[in-house]
Amino acid sequence: MAPLVSLVVPVLADRPHASRLLRQVPADSRVEVIVVEAADEAGAASRAGAGNGSGLEALAPGRSDVKLIHSAPGRARQMNAGAALARGEWLLFLHADSVLPDGWLRALADTVTPSAVGGWFRFALDDRAWQARVLERGVALRVRLLRLPYGDQGLFLHRRAWTALGGFRDLPLMEDVDLVRRLARLGPVVEVPCAIATSPRRWHQDGWFRRSGRNLALLGLYFLGVPPARLARWYQRGPPRPTRR
Repeated sequence: MAPLVSLVVPVLADRPHASRLLRQVPADSRVEVIVVEAADEAGAASRAGAGNGSGLEALAPGRSDVKLIHSAPGRARQMNAGAALARGEWLLFLHADSVLPDGWLRALADTVTPSAVGGWFRFALDDRAWQARVLERGVALRVRLLRLPYGDQGLFLHRRAWTALGGFRDLPLMEDVDLVRRLARLGPVVEVPCAIATSPRRWHQDGWFRRSGRNLALLGLYFLGVPPARLARWYQRGPPRPTRR
């Protein structure tokens, strides 16, 4: 019998967070777990056949139910590679630094309707700071007004929707925004009433509101037609650091 949900987790130099995530997902016949680790170009050919060898044992000790594959780097490419092997009725794409809430599987199953093509979870930051609560409310407002979640909210699609859309477009940035916009045109989308928490490390590094402001600016530029490749270069460059005098 095919599983109800296939979890697809792209990993790029983030094994500690991915290991923590996998510990939250005990073996369950209703859930399939596929980890897609980015292979460096020099070693991609030799590592592509590594399968469930020592790499998996280091990532998820004792978890023979978890599939580990390698693909060319790029979140869209990695998620597409994982989805190509998935057998579940629903495909759930999770960032490696996500924290799943208790009861997430039941909540998802109770929320989706026969006509739903996909959806997302609510957003939370794994931090007690007041700034995190402000940002969570801002994300909730954006999603409510624009129906535009990001990938860190755990995007999920029914298999028929995935097939109809042809997966993620091979974009270096905004692949999640592009998918959600196409998904919403395909049919009803739903929000699961519990939150997937994401690591606040990037907000700590860049500054709470500086990072969120930069993300909104990039989103605005994307809607204005700036190519994702150019946006990706700006995103990777990061915000300027203040100089000490």
